[in-house]
Amino acid sequence: MDAKYMVDENGRRVGVFLDIEVYERLLAELEELDDIRAYEEARAEIESEGDEAIPLDQAMREIRKGKVQGD
Repeated sequence: MDAKYMVDENGRRVGVFLDIEVYERLLAELEELDDIRAYEEARAEIESEGDEAIPLDQAMREIRKGKVQGD
């Protein structure tokens, strides 16, 4: 990746110019990383509370049947 830098009057790098494709890819990767972190945090919370995870389809069935109430 060839980056072009913006510099201040002292020649210090203060910014970077990126191709839009590179920028969009970086944003997508950051969003994916954020999703992974959220998943790991939720999983750790479930494990620390002693709750058991259930498959999504089972959870959806229970919600539809009214077995699960929201907070």
